[in-house]
Amino acid sequence: MKPSTQDKAAGTAKNISGSVKEATGKAVGNRRLQAAGQAEKVEGKVQQKVGKIEKSLGC
Repeated sequence: MKPSTQDKAAGTAKNISGSVKEATGKAVGNRRLQAAGQAEKVEGKVQQKVGKIEKSLGC
């Protein structure tokens, strides 16, 4: 698998994981877990963008 595809897949996984953490934190009233989920979602979005950039550069 190309590095760009791996980055996009890993970013999607982090985005999904972050969404689950955020929803769980919101449901149980745990602001720290909710914030951790939001941060993980952002990290996943950044990693997806890195994968797209790598693909456009042909890496």
